[in-house]
Amino acid sequence: MVTGVNGLFGVESPIVLGPFGGLSSTELTATVSNLGGLGSFGLYGYEPERIRQTARALRELTPKPFALNLWVPRDDAVPADIPSEEYERFAAVLEPFFREVGAEVPSRPERFLPSFDEQIEAVLELAPAVVSFVFGLPSASLVEAAQSKGIVVVGTATTVDEARYLEEGGADAIVATGLEAGGHRVSFLRGAEESLVGSFALIPQVADAVSVPVIAAGAIGDRRSVAGAFALGASGVQVGTAFLATRQSATNDTHREAIRVATADGTVLTRAMSGRLARGIPNRAIRTIEQSGVIAPFPLQNWLTGRFRAEANKQGNGELQSLWAGQAAALARHTDAADVYAELLAGVPR
Repeated sequence: MVTGVNGLFGVESPIVLGPFGGLSSTELTATVSNLGGLGSFGLYGYEPERIRQTARALRELTPKPFALNLWVPRDDAVPADIPSEEYERFAAVLEPFFREVGAEVPSRPERFLPSFDEQIEAVLELAPAVVSFVFGLPSASLVEAAQSKGIVVVGTATTVDEARYLEEGGADAIVATGLEAGGHRVSFLRGAEESLVGSFALIPQVADAVSVPVIAAGAIGDRRSVAGAFALGASGVQVGTAFLATRQSATNDTHREAIRVATADGTVLTRAMSGRLARGIPNRAIRTIEQSGVIAPFPLQNWLTGRFRAEANKQGNGELQSLWAGQAAALARHTDAADVYAELLAGVPR
């Protein structure tokens, strides 16, 4: 079995759970870690105390290594002090969705996201086996601070240039994520629309460009795609959609069913739900927002839609949820994480 990533992470197999920003569950993260892979938990939007609670919960569920994932702040983020009239203009477009789920349009908050500095301070204090980042890397001093605590630092690249940047920034391993992947396109050197490279082209070029281990992500859902990723030069695989469709994930049955019936051409790239480009299954909310031509910048759009999406999730209203999924959604045939893991493991070279 491939050992490069295994030894780096302290795990038995080079299978990594994709970190879901908003849809992570301690049960799924711990399950993947207990099976021998690297469970990951996305901390998007988490305040420091909630991060600490999550890490404690994970350590109660597994003695094995796991990763905590953070979003690095980017310059495209709209400030919290956006003019009131602008806030109201963006909120007005979404008012029918709030009405549909029986909620009020929220007032503008003091801030849309927790402080990144406070988040990473909490993560460094907790010292997980791995900390992974999307949208770039934090400062060199923070990377070094993590590594000095024995924390493995992982960055995420959508282009070869980003992979080189991450290696130069001190990343111990790099996730090369192709345009087929579900959820947000985590590009950071150029715009997401300018960084759409498919996994088949991206993985071998990243593997040739850097000396650290490369973890393939995007369009990986069964043993065949795992074997293909290793043949292209990857040292591990990161899988999201196939695990998201299992009963252990934090999504609901409406989302799981949408994944199972999705086709290879049944997902779209859209800014409608968050203000940043992301891949998911189109629904009424996406179509209506795109047709309006009014989409707030990130993170305002994500914060606003998140308020009605949370209620829609509880109600099982798939037309108003974020149905994140990758182009390999049709390969998500299992309902239990252990079965997904076994299928992926069958494709790992031995």
